[in-house]
Amino acid sequence: MTTDTAAPPVAGHTGRLPGPLSGYKAIELCSTVAGPACARLLADFGADVIKVEPPDGDPLRSMGRHAGDVSLYAATILRNKRAITIDMKTPEGRALVRALAVKSDLLVENYRPGVMERLGLGYEDLSRDNPGLVMVRISGYGQTGPYSARPGYGAICEAMAGVRHLTGDPDRPPARVALATTDYLTAVYAAFGAVTALLARTKTGRGQVVDAALYEAAFAQMEVYVPAYETTGFIPNRVGPNLPNMAPNSLYPTRDGGYVLIAANSDATFKRLIEAMGQPELADDPLLRTIRLRGANIPYCNSVVAAWSDLHDGDEIERLLLAAEVPVSRVYTLPDILADPHFAARGMLPRVPHPQLGELVHPGVVPRLSDTPGSIQHSGPDLGQDTRSVLADELGLSAAAIDDLMARQVVFEAVPATVAARG
Repeated sequence: MTTDTAAPPVAGHTGRLPGPLSGYKAIELCSTVAGPACARLLADFGADVIKVEPPDGDPLRSMGRHAGDVSLYAATILRNKRAITIDMKTPEGRALVRALAVKSDLLVENYRPGVMERLGLGYEDLSRDNPGLVMVRISGYGQTGPYSARPGYGAICEAMAGVRHLTGDPDRPPARVALATTDYLTAVYAAFGAVTALLARTKTGRGQVVDAALYEAAFAQMEVYVPAYETTGFIPNRVGPNLPNMAPNSLYPTRDGGYVLIAANSDATFKRLIEAMGQPELADDPLLRTIRLRGANIPYCNSVVAAWSDLHDGDEIERLLLAAEVPVSRVYTLPDILADPHFAARGMLPRVPHPQLGELVHPGVVPRLSDTPGSIQHSGPDLGQDTRSVLADELGLSAAAIDDLMARQVVFEAVPATVAARG
């Protein structure tokens, strides 16, 4: 594998590297994807994130693949955080969370609207003791409106936002993207809101609520169609791998059984494409002469390119078209990604120490900052791994007081995960 020369710095669990959000403390009261991903972004850039989990842990620890008892998903999405386990069903547990929140800059939560208020942890209540607190609230439908109390996951909210209707092939039911795209998009909006609110606090001295809704993050992608419908009545539909009104811009089969995506989105690029194909005469085809004609004859244009691509292997097509300055890429699988020198050179495949696995490949830190880059401090902690240290360091509790809380099952500490022996 290519040397990871541009990888962001990696520290062990005990060492923290400076980042642009160093000095900010965040409490994470989140489960599954959008909330933890938002807090992970903050932690990647230096915020001290304390993840509070119930005794049975965040359900994401059961998602994805495992190595023995080790959740590989939790190892990445919970990286750079400290983990404390508190039973918030108990009054003392809620009091501990409140004590942490009033000493923090940020609180990220993704309960249904109203739950935090019922727990005595609503923004109005917390901000009386901590007026600078920024509360990031992630929910399916937002904190207000007639649907605010509805349960909502990313996939559900994609359906309501119109995104699912546009996903897949036109002659088939709407398809599902095999990734939590809306959750991650919402996480980015929520993290942007958090940092913006912290910036505003430097001017006003006060925190505020960041209201990030999954359906609104999904709906934001519909920007190109919203004014078009209102003005012209156009209702978009699924287009499969094609770009509407543009060709060739689609997936094309290769001789070795894969696909390439070719995007010749201008007359000049199309000319370079057909020359690389060895078919310059296509420039005179009455259905292909201009960009508008090709956009009006997408099936025909695609059939011409596919007939050529099917005679060549994917890597050969890449070499030919890149030499001709035609945008192209094979459709990568994970083995392709981990073998690719660009991912490695850009620091997108850092190997991070892991207490049970030795090391683990993580997705790299995004985005890249030239002067104050983010970094990976450590892989995600085990459930309750930092309970004792957080209570002692942040709240000043004595060892005896922590032992008492554990004995009464208000708080819990980690049972280290194990990795099954490999044959």
